[in-house]
Amino acid sequence: MRKLRSRLLVILGLIIVSVYALVPKTGPAGDKIPAINLGLDLQGGMHLAVEVDDPDGTLTTEARADALERTLTTIRNRIDEFGVREPTIQRVGSDRIIVELAGIDDPERAKAIVERTAFLEFKLVREDDNFRNALPRIDRGIVQELGAENLTGSAIEESEPESQLSDILGTRPDSAVEAAADSADVQLEVTTPDTMAPAQTGAQQDTGEPNLRPLTGLLLESGNPGILLVVEEEVPTVERYLATEAFENALPRNTELRWGAAPTAAAGAAYRELYVLEADAILTGDLLQDAGPAARDPQFNQPYVPFETTRRGSRVFQRGTAPNVGRYMAIVLDSRVQSAPVIRQTLSRRAQIEMGAGSSFQEAQDLALVLRAGALPMPIKVVEEHSVSASLGADSIRQGRNAFIIGIIGVVLLMMWYYRVAGIMAVAALAVYVLLVLGGLAGLGATLTLPGIAGLILSVGMAVDANVLIFERIREESDAGKTPRTAVDAGFAQALSAIVDANLTTLITAAILYQFGTGPIRGFAVTLVIGIIASFFTALYVTRTFFLVYLERRSPTEPLSI
Repeated sequence: MRKLRSRLLVILGLIIVSVYALVPKTGPAGDKIPAINLGLDLQGGMHLAVEVDDPDGTLTTEARADALERTLTTIRNRIDEFGVREPTIQRVGSDRIIVELAGIDDPERAKAIVERTAFLEFKLVREDDNFRNALPRIDRGIVQELGAENLTGSAIEESEPESQLSDILGTRPDSAVEAAADSADVQLEVTTPDTMAPAQTGAQQDTGEPNLRPLTGLLLESGNPGILLVVEEEVPTVERYLATEAFENALPRNTELRWGAAPTAAAGAAYRELYVLEADAILTGDLLQDAGPAARDPQFNQPYVPFETTRRGSRVFQRGTAPNVGRYMAIVLDSRVQSAPVIRQTLSRRAQIEMGAGSSFQEAQDLALVLRAGALPMPIKVVEEHSVSASLGADSIRQGRNAFIIGIIGVVLLMMWYYRVAGIMAVAALAVYVLLVLGGLAGLGATLTLPGIAGLILSVGMAVDANVLIFERIREESDAGKTPRTAVDAGFAQALSAIVDANLTTLITAAILYQFGTGPIRGFAVTLVIGIIASFFTALYVTRTFFLVYLERRSPTEPLSI
Protein backbone atom coordinates (compact mmCIF):
# COMPACT_ATOMS: atom_id res chain seq x y z
CA MET A 1 0.00 0.00 0.00
CA ARG A 2 2.93 2.34 0.71
CA LYS A 3 4.25 1.74 -2.80
CA LEU A 4 0.78 2.26 -4.27
CA ARG A 5 0.33 5.53 -2.36
CA SER A 6 3.66 6.82 -3.66
CA ARG A 7 2.70 5.99 -7.24
CA LEU A 8 -0.60 7.82 -6.87
CA LEU A 9 1.15 10.89 -5.42
CA VAL A 10 3.55 10.98 -8.40
CA ILE A 11 0.65 10.85 -10.85
CA LEU A 12 -1.29 13.49 -8.92
CA GLY A 13 1.76 15.77 -8.79
CA LEU A 14 2.25 15.55 -12.58
CA ILE A 15 -1.43 16.29 -13.13
CA ILE A 16 -1.22 19.42 -10.93
CA VAL A 17 1.91 20.65 -12.73
CA SER A 18 0.27 20.11 -16.14
CA VAL A 19 -2.90 21.94 -15.12
CA TYR A 20 -0.84 24.86 -13.81
CA ALA A 21 1.10 25.05 -17.10
CA LEU A 22 -2.18 25.22 -19.01
CA VAL A 23 -3.51 28.21 -17.05
CA PRO A 24 -3.28 31.38 -19.25
CA LYS A 25 -0.75 33.90 -17.97
CA THR A 26 -1.09 37.69 -17.79
CA GLY A 27 1.27 39.71 -19.99
CA PRO A 28 3.06 42.98 -19.11
CA ALA A 29 0.23 44.99 -20.68
CA GLY A 30 -2.43 43.10 -18.73
CA ASP A 31 -3.45 40.96 -21.70
CA LYS A 32 -4.02 37.23 -21.43
CA ILE A 33 -1.28 35.12 -22.96
CA PRO A 34 -2.50 31.67 -24.10
CA ALA A 35 -0.79 28.72 -22.47
CA ILE A 36 0.01 27.00 -25.78
CA ASN A 37 1.52 29.00 -28.63
CA LEU A 38 -0.28 28.53 -31.92
CA GLY A 39 1.74 28.25 -35.09
CA LEU A 40 1.51 30.18 -38.32
CA ASP A 41 -1.06 27.81 -39.82
CA LEU A 42 -3.38 28.08 -36.80
CA GLN A 43 -3.46 31.81 -36.03
CA GLY A 44 -2.33 33.36 -39.30
CA GLY A 45 0.82 35.31 -40.08
CA MET A 46 3.54 35.31 -42.69
CA HIS A 47 6.24 33.00 -44.00
CA LEU A 48 9.43 34.32 -45.64
CA ALA A 49 12.39 32.54 -47.18
CA VAL A 50 15.36 34.86 -47.73
CA GLU A 51 18.79 34.43 -49.26
CA VAL A 52 21.92 36.57 -49.37
CA ASP A 53 21.80 38.65 -52.57
CA ASP A 54 24.94 37.91 -54.57
CA PRO A 55 23.95 38.38 -58.24
CA ASP A 56 27.54 38.45 -59.48
CA GLY A 57 28.53 35.29 -57.60
CA THR A 58 31.56 36.94 -56.00
CA LEU A 59 31.17 35.31 -52.59
CA THR A 60 33.20 32.25 -51.74
CA THR A 61 31.58 29.34 -49.91
CA GLU A 62 33.13 30.45 -46.62
CA ALA A 63 32.14 34.09 -47.12
CA ARG A 64 28.58 33.11 -47.99
CA ALA A 65 28.29 30.90 -44.90
CA ASP A 66 29.64 33.72 -42.72
CA ALA A 67 27.28 36.29 -44.27
CA LEU A 68 24.31 33.93 -43.82
CA GLU A 69 25.16 33.33 -40.15
CA ARG A 70 25.52 37.06 -39.43
CA THR A 71 22.29 37.75 -41.33
CA LEU A 72 20.51 35.13 -39.22
CA THR A 73 21.67 36.82 -36.01
CA THR A 74 20.67 40.28 -37.24
CA ILE A 75 17.19 39.18 -38.37
CA ARG A 76 16.62 37.39 -35.06
CA ASN A 77 17.60 40.56 -33.15
CA ARG A 78 15.26 42.67 -35.27
CA ILE A 79 12.31 40.33 -34.80
CA ASP A 80 12.96 40.27 -31.05
CA GLU A 81 12.89 44.08 -31.06
CA PHE A 82 9.72 44.01 -33.18
CA GLY A 83 7.99 41.99 -30.46
CA VAL A 84 6.64 38.95 -32.31
CA ARG A 85 5.93 36.14 -29.83
CA GLU A 86 7.55 32.77 -30.55
CA PRO A 87 8.88 33.47 -34.06
CA THR A 88 10.55 30.74 -36.11
CA ILE A 89 13.87 31.95 -37.53
CA GLN A 90 16.26 29.29 -38.70
CA ARG A 91 18.86 28.47 -41.29
CA VAL A 92 17.92 25.88 -43.93
CA GLY A 93 20.63 24.35 -46.05
CA SER A 94 23.66 26.41 -46.97
CA ASP A 95 22.04 29.51 -48.44
CA ARG A 96 18.54 30.11 -47.05
CA ILE A 97 16.89 31.48 -43.90
CA ILE A 98 13.27 30.75 -43.02
CA VAL A 99 11.32 33.39 -41.08
CA GLU A 100 7.85 32.55 -39.79
CA LEU A 101 5.94 35.17 -37.82
CA ALA A 102 2.64 34.02 -36.38
CA GLY A 103 -0.13 36.38 -35.33
CA ILE A 104 1.35 39.64 -36.67
CA ASP A 105 -1.03 42.48 -37.56
CA ASP A 106 1.13 44.25 -40.16
CA PRO A 107 2.93 41.75 -42.43
CA GLU A 108 4.26 44.42 -44.81
CA ARG A 109 5.93 46.33 -41.99
CA ALA A 110 7.48 43.14 -40.64
CA LYS A 111 8.77 42.26 -44.12
CA ALA A 112 10.28 45.73 -44.55
CA ILE A 113 12.08 45.41 -41.20
CA VAL A 114 13.48 42.01 -42.17
CA GLU A 115 14.63 43.14 -45.62
CA ARG A 116 16.10 46.50 -44.68
CA THR A 117 19.87 46.53 -44.97
CA ALA A 118 20.14 49.50 -42.55
CA PHE A 119 23.62 50.51 -43.70
CA LEU A 120 24.14 53.97 -42.22
CA GLU A 121 26.68 56.52 -43.43
CA PHE A 122 27.43 60.16 -42.64
CA LYS A 123 28.87 61.95 -45.68
CA LEU A 124 29.72 65.55 -46.50
CA VAL A 125 27.80 67.33 -49.25
CA ARG A 126 30.22 68.63 -51.90
CA GLU A 127 30.15 72.40 -52.29
CA ASP A 128 32.79 72.75 -55.03
CA ASP A 129 32.16 72.98 -58.77
CA ASN A 130 33.86 69.72 -59.74
CA PHE A 131 30.62 67.90 -60.56
CA ARG A 132 29.16 70.95 -62.32
CA ASN A 133 32.28 71.29 -64.46
CA ALA A 134 32.15 67.59 -65.33
CA LEU A 135 28.54 67.74 -66.59
CA PRO A 136 29.37 68.62 -70.26
CA ARG A 137 31.75 65.66 -70.40
CA ILE A 138 29.14 63.40 -68.79
CA ASP A 139 26.49 64.57 -71.30
CA ARG A 140 28.74 63.84 -74.25
CA GLY A 141 29.52 60.38 -72.90
CA ILE A 142 25.83 59.56 -72.37
CA VAL A 143 24.96 60.70 -75.91
CA GLN A 144 27.80 58.62 -77.32
CA GLU A 145 26.86 55.51 -75.27
CA LEU A 146 23.09 55.59 -75.72
CA GLY A 147 22.80 57.36 -79.04
CA ALA A 148 21.05 60.67 -79.73
CA GLU A 149 18.03 58.88 -81.18
CA ASN A 150 17.35 57.28 -77.76
CA LEU A 151 17.21 60.63 -75.96
CA THR A 152 13.60 61.73 -75.99
CA GLY A 153 11.29 64.07 -74.11
CA SER A 154 12.51 66.80 -71.83
CA ALA A 155 15.96 65.29 -71.79
CA ILE A 156 16.81 66.97 -75.13
CA GLU A 157 14.48 69.92 -75.17
CA GLU A 158 15.77 73.45 -74.96
CA SER A 159 15.70 74.70 -71.38
CA GLU A 160 13.70 77.75 -70.43
CA PRO A 161 15.49 80.78 -69.05
CA GLU A 162 16.04 80.66 -65.30
CA SER A 163 13.91 83.73 -64.70
CA GLN A 164 10.90 82.17 -66.43
CA LEU A 165 11.15 79.04 -64.29
CA SER A 166 11.27 81.15 -61.16
CA ASP A 167 8.21 83.05 -62.23
CA ILE A 168 6.27 79.86 -62.97
CA LEU A 169 7.18 77.82 -59.90
CA GLY A 170 7.58 80.62 -57.39
CA THR A 171 9.97 80.59 -54.50
CA ARG A 172 9.82 79.22 -51.03
CA PRO A 173 11.00 81.40 -48.13
CA ASP A 174 14.26 80.51 -46.49
CA SER A 175 13.79 78.20 -43.53
CA ALA A 176 16.09 76.60 -40.99
CA VAL A 177 15.20 73.87 -38.57
CA GLU A 178 17.51 73.62 -35.61
CA ALA A 179 17.63 70.08 -34.13
CA ALA A 180 18.65 69.94 -30.49
CA ALA A 181 20.80 66.91 -29.67
CA ASP A 182 20.91 64.95 -26.43
CA SER A 183 24.21 66.35 -25.19
CA ALA A 184 25.42 69.90 -24.87
CA ASP A 185 28.32 69.36 -27.27
CA VAL A 186 26.12 68.31 -30.20
CA GLN A 187 23.92 70.51 -32.33
CA LEU A 188 22.72 69.93 -35.87
CA GLU A 189 20.69 72.28 -37.99
CA VAL A 190 18.60 70.84 -40.79
CA THR A 191 18.27 73.47 -43.48
CA THR A 192 15.81 73.04 -46.30
CA PRO A 193 16.66 74.34 -49.76
CA ASP A 194 16.69 78.13 -49.82
CA THR A 195 14.76 78.27 -53.06
CA MET A 196 12.37 75.66 -54.19
CA ALA A 197 12.08 77.47 -57.48
CA PRO A 198 14.14 75.02 -59.57
CA ALA A 199 16.45 76.59 -62.10
CA GLN A 200 18.57 74.86 -64.71
CA THR A 201 22.11 74.18 -63.57
CA GLY A 202 24.72 76.71 -64.53
CA ALA A 203 26.25 74.29 -66.96
CA GLN A 204 23.15 74.54 -69.14
CA GLN A 205 23.14 77.68 -71.25
CA ASP A 206 21.16 78.51 -74.35
CA THR A 207 23.73 78.57 -77.17
CA GLY A 208 21.31 78.20 -80.06
CA GLU A 209 22.59 74.71 -80.79
CA PRO A 210 20.52 71.55 -80.41
CA ASN A 211 20.45 70.65 -76.75
CA LEU A 212 22.17 67.28 -76.46
CA ARG A 213 22.76 67.58 -72.74
CA PRO A 214 20.53 64.77 -71.51
CA LEU A 215 21.54 64.80 -67.85
CA THR A 216 22.12 68.51 -67.44
CA GLY A 217 18.72 69.26 -68.95
CA LEU A 218 17.01 67.38 -66.13
CA LEU A 219 18.95 68.84 -63.21
CA LEU A 220 17.54 71.90 -61.47
CA GLU A 221 19.13 74.19 -58.90
CA SER A 222 17.78 73.99 -55.36
CA GLY A 223 19.53 77.07 -54.04
CA ASN A 224 21.90 75.04 -51.85
CA PRO A 225 25.33 73.93 -53.10
CA GLY A 226 25.59 70.23 -53.76
CA ILE A 227 21.82 69.66 -53.70
CA LEU A 228 20.03 69.38 -57.05
CA LEU A 229 16.38 68.78 -57.91
CA VAL A 230 14.78 66.45 -60.44
CA VAL A 231 11.12 66.46 -61.43
CA GLU A 232 9.63 63.28 -59.98
CA GLU A 233 8.42 62.04 -63.37
CA GLU A 234 11.97 62.30 -64.73
CA VAL A 235 13.62 60.31 -61.91
CA PRO A 236 13.62 57.00 -63.88
CA THR A 237 15.28 58.75 -66.82
CA VAL A 238 17.96 60.27 -64.61
CA GLU A 239 18.55 56.89 -62.94
CA ARG A 240 19.02 55.40 -66.40
CA TYR A 241 21.70 57.98 -67.17
CA LEU A 242 23.40 57.53 -63.80
CA ALA A 243 23.70 53.79 -64.49
CA THR A 244 25.69 54.32 -67.70
CA GLU A 245 29.36 53.55 -67.97
CA ALA A 246 29.94 57.04 -69.36
CA PHE A 247 28.67 58.59 -66.13
CA GLU A 248 30.89 56.37 -63.98
CA ASN A 249 33.97 57.20 -66.07
CA ALA A 250 33.39 60.97 -66.10
CA LEU A 251 32.38 61.36 -62.44
CA PRO A 252 35.03 63.30 -60.47
CA ARG A 253 37.07 61.47 -57.87
CA ASN A 254 35.63 60.99 -54.39
CA THR A 255 32.19 62.00 -55.67
CA GLU A 256 28.90 60.13 -55.67
CA LEU A 257 25.24 61.00 -56.20
CA ARG A 258 22.48 59.87 -53.84
CA TRP A 259 18.73 60.43 -53.99
CA GLY A 260 16.70 61.88 -51.17
CA ALA A 261 14.51 59.43 -49.27
CA ALA A 262 11.22 61.04 -50.27
CA PRO A 263 10.01 63.59 -52.86
CA THR A 264 9.34 67.20 -51.93
CA ALA A 265 6.48 69.28 -53.25
CA ALA A 266 6.37 72.88 -54.44
CA ALA A 267 3.98 74.87 -56.62
CA GLY A 268 1.85 71.82 -57.32
CA ALA A 269 4.75 69.70 -58.57
CA ALA A 270 6.85 66.95 -56.97
CA TYR A 271 10.64 67.00 -57.01
CA ARG A 272 13.29 64.56 -55.85
CA GLU A 273 16.49 65.87 -54.29
CA LEU A 274 19.75 64.60 -55.73
CA TYR A 275 22.76 65.07 -53.46
CA VAL A 276 26.35 65.41 -54.64
CA LEU A 277 28.35 63.77 -51.85
CA GLU A 278 31.90 62.90 -50.98
CA ALA A 279 32.31 59.16 -51.51
CA ASP A 280 34.34 58.71 -48.32
CA ALA A 281 32.13 58.58 -45.25
CA ILE A 282 32.86 60.51 -42.06
CA LEU A 283 31.24 57.77 -39.98
CA THR A 284 29.46 54.48 -40.70
CA GLY A 285 26.82 52.58 -38.77
CA ASP A 286 29.23 49.91 -37.52
CA LEU A 287 30.59 52.51 -35.09
CA LEU A 288 27.18 53.10 -33.52
CA GLN A 289 26.83 51.76 -30.01
CA ASP A 290 23.12 52.32 -29.50
CA ALA A 291 20.09 54.02 -30.98
CA GLY A 292 17.53 55.38 -28.58
CA PRO A 293 13.77 55.22 -29.02
CA ALA A 294 12.28 57.55 -31.61
CA ALA A 295 11.08 60.93 -30.37
CA ARG A 296 9.58 64.13 -31.71
CA ASP A 297 11.10 67.57 -31.80
CA PRO A 298 8.84 69.57 -29.44
CA GLN A 299 9.27 72.73 -31.51
CA PHE A 300 8.69 71.44 -35.04
CA ASN A 301 7.00 68.09 -34.29
CA GLN A 302 9.52 66.35 -36.56
CA PRO A 303 10.46 62.73 -35.67
CA TYR A 304 14.09 61.97 -34.97
CA VAL A 305 16.22 59.08 -33.71
CA PRO A 306 18.93 59.81 -31.12
CA PHE A 307 22.05 57.68 -31.28
CA GLU A 308 25.32 57.15 -29.48
CA THR A 309 28.64 56.10 -31.01
CA THR A 310 31.34 53.87 -29.60
CA ARG A 311 34.48 55.42 -28.13
CA ARG A 312 36.31 54.88 -31.38
CA GLY A 313 33.32 56.27 -33.27
CA SER A 314 33.40 59.36 -31.08
CA ARG A 315 37.01 60.07 -32.04
CA VAL A 316 36.27 59.42 -35.73
CA PHE A 317 33.24 61.73 -35.58
CA GLN A 318 35.26 64.49 -33.97
CA ARG A 319 38.03 64.28 -36.54
CA GLY A 320 35.52 64.27 -39.40
CA THR A 321 33.33 67.17 -38.26
CA ALA A 322 35.82 69.54 -36.60
CA PRO A 323 37.25 70.94 -39.87
CA ASN A 324 33.85 70.99 -41.58
CA VAL A 325 31.74 73.15 -39.27
CA GLY A 326 29.22 75.07 -41.38
CA ARG A 327 29.00 72.46 -44.13
CA TYR A 328 26.07 70.19 -44.97
CA MET A 329 26.36 66.58 -43.81
CA ALA A 330 24.11 63.98 -45.41
CA ILE A 331 22.74 61.14 -43.31
CA VAL A 332 22.57 58.24 -45.76
CA LEU A 333 20.60 55.10 -44.92
CA ASP A 334 20.60 52.27 -47.45
CA SER A 335 21.93 54.63 -50.14
CA ARG A 336 19.11 57.17 -49.57
CA VAL A 337 19.65 60.55 -47.92
CA GLN A 338 17.36 60.87 -44.93
CA SER A 339 18.31 64.48 -44.23
CA ALA A 340 21.22 66.88 -44.74
CA PRO A 341 21.78 68.97 -41.58
CA VAL A 342 24.35 71.72 -41.21
CA ILE A 343 27.23 70.93 -38.86
CA ARG A 344 27.04 73.74 -36.29
CA GLN A 345 29.86 72.47 -34.08
CA THR A 346 32.12 69.49 -33.64
CA LEU A 347 30.12 66.30 -33.15
CA SER A 348 31.15 63.67 -30.67
CA ARG A 349 29.50 60.81 -28.78
CA ARG A 350 25.81 61.69 -29.13
CA ALA A 351 23.78 63.08 -31.98
CA GLN A 352 20.48 62.44 -33.70
CA ILE A 353 19.10 61.54 -37.10
CA GLU A 354 16.43 63.91 -38.32
CA MET A 355 13.85 62.13 -40.44
CA GLY A 356 13.04 63.58 -43.84
CA ALA A 357 10.02 65.72 -44.57
CA GLY A 358 6.83 63.68 -44.59
CA SER A 359 8.30 60.83 -42.55
CA SER A 360 5.98 59.25 -40.00
CA PHE A 361 6.76 58.52 -36.38
CA GLN A 362 6.44 54.80 -37.11
CA GLU A 363 9.21 55.09 -39.72
CA ALA A 364 11.41 56.68 -37.06
CA GLN A 365 10.59 53.83 -34.67
CA ASP A 366 11.45 51.23 -37.32
CA LEU A 367 14.72 53.02 -38.06
CA ALA A 368 15.65 52.99 -34.38
CA LEU A 369 14.78 49.29 -34.25
CA VAL A 370 17.00 48.25 -37.16
CA LEU A 371 19.86 50.46 -35.97
CA ARG A 372 19.78 48.82 -32.55
CA ALA A 373 19.67 45.36 -34.10
CA GLY A 374 22.51 46.17 -36.50
CA ALA A 375 22.89 46.37 -40.25
CA LEU A 376 22.74 43.30 -42.46
CA PRO A 377 26.21 42.27 -43.66
CA MET A 378 24.87 42.07 -47.23
CA PRO A 379 21.57 42.81 -48.97
CA ILE A 380 19.06 39.95 -48.93
CA LYS A 381 16.30 38.94 -51.31
CA VAL A 382 12.98 37.31 -50.54
CA VAL A 383 12.71 34.14 -52.63
CA GLU A 384 9.50 32.81 -51.11
CA GLU A 385 6.63 34.56 -49.37
CA HIS A 386 3.13 33.62 -48.36
CA SER A 387 0.64 34.76 -45.76
CA VAL A 388 -2.01 32.85 -43.80
CA SER A 389 -5.13 34.73 -42.82
CA ALA A 390 -6.49 34.56 -39.29
CA SER A 391 -9.79 33.15 -40.61
CA LEU A 392 -7.97 30.29 -42.32
CA GLY A 393 -6.17 29.62 -39.05
CA ALA A 394 -9.50 29.52 -37.19
CA ASP A 395 -10.82 26.97 -39.69
CA SER A 396 -7.70 24.86 -39.17
CA ILE A 397 -8.14 24.95 -35.39
CA ARG A 398 -11.79 23.92 -35.66
CA GLN A 399 -11.08 21.08 -38.06
CA GLY A 400 -8.12 19.88 -36.02
CA ARG A 401 -10.17 19.98 -32.82
CA ASN A 402 -13.00 18.03 -34.45
CA ALA A 403 -10.58 15.40 -35.74
CA PHE A 404 -9.02 15.06 -32.29
CA ILE A 405 -12.41 14.72 -30.55
CA ILE A 406 -13.70 12.16 -33.05
CA GLY A 407 -10.49 10.14 -32.77
CA ILE A 408 -10.58 10.17 -28.98
CA ILE A 409 -14.27 9.16 -28.82
CA GLY A 410 -13.68 6.29 -31.26
CA VAL A 411 -10.71 5.00 -29.28
CA VAL A 412 -12.56 5.29 -25.94
CA LEU A 413 -15.63 3.40 -27.16
CA LEU A 414 -13.57 0.65 -28.77
CA MET A 415 -11.36 0.13 -25.70
CA MET A 416 -14.29 0.04 -23.26
CA TRP A 417 -16.26 -2.36 -25.45
CA TYR A 418 -13.41 -4.76 -26.18
CA TYR A 419 -11.43 -4.78 -22.90
CA ARG A 420 -14.24 -3.95 -20.41
CA VAL A 421 -12.83 -2.87 -17.00
CA ALA A 422 -9.27 -2.95 -18.32
CA GLY A 423 -10.43 -0.74 -21.16
CA ILE A 424 -11.86 1.76 -18.66
CA MET A 425 -8.47 1.87 -16.93
CA ALA A 426 -6.81 2.45 -20.30
CA VAL A 427 -9.21 5.33 -20.98
CA ALA A 428 -8.39 6.88 -17.59
CA ALA A 429 -4.68 6.55 -18.38
CA LEU A 430 -5.37 8.09 -21.78
CA ALA A 431 -6.96 11.14 -20.09
CA VAL A 432 -3.81 11.54 -17.98
CA TYR A 433 -1.74 11.17 -21.15
CA VAL A 434 -3.58 13.98 -22.98
CA LEU A 435 -3.21 16.27 -19.96
CA LEU A 436 0.53 15.53 -19.71
CA VAL A 437 1.07 16.20 -23.44
CA LEU A 438 -0.76 19.54 -23.39
CA GLY A 439 0.99 20.52 -20.15
CA GLY A 440 4.33 19.56 -21.68
CA LEU A 441 3.68 21.70 -24.76
CA ALA A 442 2.74 24.65 -22.57
CA GLY A 443 5.60 24.20 -20.12
CA LEU A 444 8.27 23.93 -22.82
CA GLY A 445 6.86 26.89 -24.74
CA ALA A 446 6.43 24.72 -27.84
CA THR A 447 4.38 25.96 -30.77
CA LEU A 448 1.36 23.90 -31.77
CA THR A 449 0.82 23.65 -35.52
CA LEU A 450 -1.68 21.80 -37.66
CA PRO A 451 0.80 18.96 -38.26
CA GLY A 452 1.38 19.11 -34.51
CA ILE A 453 -2.27 18.27 -33.95
CA ALA A 454 -1.78 15.35 -36.34
CA GLY A 455 1.22 14.28 -34.26
CA LEU A 456 -0.90 14.51 -31.11
CA ILE A 457 -3.59 12.26 -32.62
CA LEU A 458 -0.92 9.84 -33.84
CA SER A 459 0.66 9.64 -30.38
CA VAL A 460 -2.80 8.92 -28.91
CA GLY A 461 -2.96 5.88 -31.16
CA MET A 462 0.53 4.83 -30.02
CA ALA A 463 -0.47 5.23 -26.37
CA VAL A 464 -3.49 2.96 -26.94
CA ASP A 465 -1.29 0.53 -28.89
CA ALA A 466 0.98 0.10 -25.86
CA ASN A 467 -2.05 -0.72 -23.70
CA VAL A 468 -3.26 -3.21 -26.31
CA LEU A 469 0.10 -5.02 -26.22
CA ILE A 470 -0.03 -5.20 -22.42
CA PHE A 471 -3.66 -6.38 -22.30
CA GLU A 472 -3.09 -9.11 -24.87
CA ARG A 473 -0.09 -10.41 -22.91
CA ILE A 474 -2.18 -10.39 -19.71
CA ARG A 475 -4.90 -12.38 -21.52
CA GLU A 476 -2.35 -14.94 -22.65
CA GLU A 477 -0.97 -15.33 -19.13
CA SER A 478 -4.51 -15.64 -17.70
CA ASP A 479 -5.39 -18.30 -20.29
CA ALA A 480 -2.28 -20.20 -19.19
CA GLY A 481 -3.83 -20.54 -15.72
CA LYS A 482 -1.91 -17.92 -13.79
CA THR A 483 -3.49 -15.89 -11.00
CA PRO A 484 -4.66 -12.32 -11.83
CA ARG A 485 -1.77 -10.62 -10.01
CA THR A 486 0.82 -12.92 -11.59
CA ALA A 487 -0.77 -12.49 -15.02
CA VAL A 488 -0.67 -8.69 -14.72
CA ASP A 489 2.98 -8.69 -13.63
CA ALA A 490 3.94 -11.05 -16.44
CA GLY A 491 1.89 -9.11 -19.01
CA PHE A 492 3.67 -5.82 -18.26
CA ALA A 493 7.08 -7.53 -18.18
CA GLN A 494 6.57 -9.42 -21.45
CA ALA A 495 5.20 -6.36 -23.35
CA LEU A 496 7.98 -4.03 -22.17
CA SER A 497 10.52 -4.88 -24.88
CA ALA A 498 8.01 -4.44 -27.73
CA ILE A 499 6.81 -1.10 -26.29
CA VAL A 500 10.37 0.18 -25.86
CA ASP A 501 11.35 -0.80 -29.43
CA ALA A 502 8.28 0.84 -30.98
CA ASN A 503 8.64 4.07 -28.99
CA LEU A 504 12.42 4.33 -29.39
CA THR A 505 12.37 3.99 -33.19
CA THR A 506 9.61 6.58 -33.45
CA LEU A 507 11.50 8.87 -31.08
CA ILE A 508 14.61 8.71 -33.27
CA THR A 509 12.54 9.53 -36.35
CA ALA A 510 10.93 12.50 -34.59
CA ALA A 511 14.35 13.79 -33.51
CA ILE A 512 15.57 13.68 -37.13
CA LEU A 513 12.47 15.53 -38.30
CA TYR A 514 13.07 18.23 -35.69
CA GLN A 515 16.74 18.61 -36.61
CA PHE A 516 16.27 18.94 -40.35
CA GLY A 517 12.65 20.09 -40.66
CA THR A 518 11.23 23.60 -40.69
CA GLY A 519 8.15 25.29 -39.27
CA PRO A 520 5.16 22.90 -39.24
CA ILE A 521 7.41 19.84 -39.60
CA ARG A 522 9.21 20.84 -36.43
CA GLY A 523 5.85 21.37 -34.74
CA PHE A 524 4.88 17.83 -35.69
CA ALA A 525 8.17 16.47 -34.36
CA VAL A 526 7.94 18.32 -31.03
CA THR A 527 4.39 17.16 -30.40
CA LEU A 528 5.32 13.60 -31.37
CA VAL A 529 8.34 13.51 -29.03
CA ILE A 530 6.32 14.81 -26.08
CA GLY A 531 3.52 12.37 -26.96
CA ILE A 532 5.87 9.38 -27.13
CA ILE A 533 7.40 10.13 -23.73
CA ALA A 534 3.96 10.68 -22.19
CA SER A 535 2.51 7.50 -23.77
CA PHE A 536 5.45 5.43 -22.52
CA PHE A 537 4.94 6.79 -18.99
CA THR A 538 1.16 6.34 -18.93
CA ALA A 539 1.22 2.83 -20.40
CA LEU A 540 3.87 1.41 -18.07
CA TYR A 541 3.33 3.50 -14.94
CA VAL A 542 -0.16 5.00 -14.85
CA THR A 543 -2.01 1.98 -16.26
CA ARG A 544 -0.11 -0.37 -13.97
CA THR A 545 -0.96 1.84 -10.98
CA PHE A 546 -4.63 1.59 -11.90
CA PHE A 547 -4.27 -2.21 -12.14
CA LEU A 548 -2.69 -2.29 -8.67
CA VAL A 549 -5.62 -0.31 -7.26
CA TYR A 550 -8.02 -2.67 -9.06
CA LEU A 551 -6.31 -5.80 -7.74
CA GLU A 552 -6.15 -4.49 -4.16
CA ARG A 553 -9.95 -4.39 -4.05
CA ARG A 554 -10.53 -7.88 -5.49
CA SER A 555 -10.05 -11.43 -4.35
CA PRO A 556 -6.73 -12.95 -5.51
CA THR A 557 -8.64 -15.72 -7.31
CA GLU A 558 -11.34 -13.60 -8.94
CA PRO A 559 -10.79 -13.43 -12.76
CA LEU A 560 -9.86 -10.20 -14.46
CA SER A 561 -12.38 -8.25 -16.52
CA ILE A 562 -10.21 -7.96 -19.63
